Amino acid sequence: MIDLHYAPTPNGWKISIMLEECGLPYKVVPMQLGRGDQLKPEFLALSPNGRMPAIVDHAPADGGAPLSIFESGAILIYLAEKSGRFMPSAARPRFDVMQWLMWQMGGLGPMLGQNGHFLLYAPEKIPYAIDRYSREAKRLYGVIETRLADREYIAGDYSIADMACFPWIMTHKAQGLSLDEFPNVKRWYALLRARPKLQAGLALGKEDRKPMDEQARKLLFGVDGPAHAAAQGAQQQ
Repeated sequence: MIDLHYAPTPNGWKISIMLEECGLPYKVVPMQLGRGDQLKPEFLALSPNGRMPAIVDHAPADGGAPLSIFESGAILIYLAEKSGRFMPSAARPRFDVMQWLMWQMGGLGPMLGQNGHFLLYAPEKIPYAIDRYSREAKRLYGVIETRLADREYIAGDYSIADMACFPWIMTHKAQGLSLDEFPNVKRWYALLRARPKLQAGLALGKEDRKPMDEQARKLLFGVDGPAHAAAQGAQQQ
């Protein structure tokens, strides 16, 4: 059994989608980021950076003690290896998947996170920041648009690279972007959106999504107290 420490955000959805797709048994440990669950000592013992998601595998392959994994990309790789699904074993296709997963982790997610923050959550509208991250978001959409010009999925067959990118592309409306400008991305998005297991992963914890109140906003985006960096990171990751 795998414990999934989870909130319904783009990086949480990556893991709920993968767990549904690969069929591994799991139990959800719900987290309220707006109430600081990510900063509790018991969670920081699993994820020292104070970011969700994290998993605990109570039946690791080596038969040893429960194994905890943090960072969504590392979790996706772990689950792919454990299940033997959604990442090839041969070196060339394996690293094709891996490099696009790293592209999402290092580029698409962080840049869209910043775009969304300055567009939607920042108390002061800073034109330079909004323009800078909006242009970078469009550039990254252009990268994936080109990649999908001659293929159905990002890296060969459907893989963890697609699962990593999809939840962030799902935020396109909030990001101020239209998929009509990116027809290859739009086709890929519709193809994935139709997958029943992906839909099941997205539905996980849907009832727990609530509008951000002032307490949550202060915790996630405030600047007072040592928890600031970890809290802000938890919202974006």
